[in-house]
Amino acid sequence: MVVRISAFVLVLFFSLNAFSQAKPEFRAAWIATVAHIDWPSPGNYNSILQQQEFIRILDMHKANGMNAVIVQVRPSSDAFYPSPYEPWSQWLTGVQGKAPNPYYDPLQFMIEEAHKRGMEFHAWCNPYRADFSIGKSSIAPNHVTRTHPEWFISYGGKKYFDPGNPNAREHVVKVIKDLVSRYDVDGIHFDDYFYPYKIPGREFPDHVSYNKYGKGMTRDAWRRSNVDSIIYQLHVAIKEIKPAVKFGISPFGVWRNADKDPNGSPTRAGVTNYDDLYADVLLWLKNGWIDYVAPQLYWEIGHRAAPFEVLVDWWSKNTYGRHCYIGIGYYLAGSNTAWKDPTLLPRQLELIRSYKEIQGAVFYNTNAFFRNPLGWNDTLRLNYFKHPADIPVMPWLDSLSSPIKYIIAASIDSLEKEMKFGELKLEEGN
Repeated sequence: MVVRISAFVLVLFFSLNAFSQAKPEFRAAWIATVAHIDWPSPGNYNSILQQQEFIRILDMHKANGMNAVIVQVRPSSDAFYPSPYEPWSQWLTGVQGKAPNPYYDPLQFMIEEAHKRGMEFHAWCNPYRADFSIGKSSIAPNHVTRTHPEWFISYGGKKYFDPGNPNAREHVVKVIKDLVSRYDVDGIHFDDYFYPYKIPGREFPDHVSYNKYGKGMTRDAWRRSNVDSIIYQLHVAIKEIKPAVKFGISPFGVWRNADKDPNGSPTRAGVTNYDDLYADVLLWLKNGWIDYVAPQLYWEIGHRAAPFEVLVDWWSKNTYGRHCYIGIGYYLAGSNTAWKDPTLLPRQLELIRSYKEIQGAVFYNTNAFFRNPLGWNDTLRLNYFKHPADIPVMPWLDSLSSPIKYIIAASIDSLEKEMKFGELKLEEGN
């Protein structure tokens, strides 16, 4: 009799689940660790409290309908996990190089907690930033800026790996290979910080490496080739170790303005990926070096220089068959007249969903959600993300997509609880 009840619960569970599922859609939130933006909170260097705080974040995102988190685990050539190549992050323990006390592995903990909830975990790494604030950052004796100072360039009060130095690129690749090989991450994620954003009147001082490695190329073309090189190297390294691990980039929202390139967007952005950050994202998509792109479209519908609706349309036409998730500036709610309009987010989501070439959205930043700005958390959980959604499958990946196994794991966990409840009721009846 117990077997019959359990089988009935099994059929009922999956039948109800099938009817309540929305179509596949990537729904994620960024969780920034640099400078305590999202986690851990400023001054929270207690291991137990950090874990409780992260669980609270996950539970909130899950309740709002998210099925993935993108967590910054390498903010400044440091680590939120025990790394053989880089020291513990100062934003984890207060002092760079100091291990958590009581000891735990934050990355392993976060991955496990995300997967328990059927959520993907993408490890967000900054490729080139090494010293967040020269003279103010906590820098460990074994930090790479101390062991290999020749790899770095100071610019705007920060230190960056020189993208033109092959040894620097190899170090970054080595760090990512180690992370992918030891942790069950669903994705590796880089944001928009390639060559640093330009400071007016100050040139990025990479003349030494340009003179050594430029080989007759213009400075701009050489810089782009340097970024192309590390993206390709990372693509190869990740796929050789774990082919199903996704590699995604979240670039600045404008690739190039149409007045510079007929393939560019009809925008008038003052900064572009191609011309200022030397990131030719379209090349990476076209060559299949990345699995998804999540452009940061932190502008409102109708923006004078970079309208949200124009850029959504442009990106939808330039994915080259890869996935595209639109980055939304949740943190801007209430910041100006346009962002005080409670209908803005619903209109943005409706627009995104109107394009079959766009598979979802990513929200920045997590702390903004705790304010429930303009009631938008309620908008998500009661309307747009009311029903759970599987993460869209990437058919070009070589093996079973990880989101399926975590959704199944979460479903089985719920099913087991239902079955135990059914058995308990049966025993009571006996």
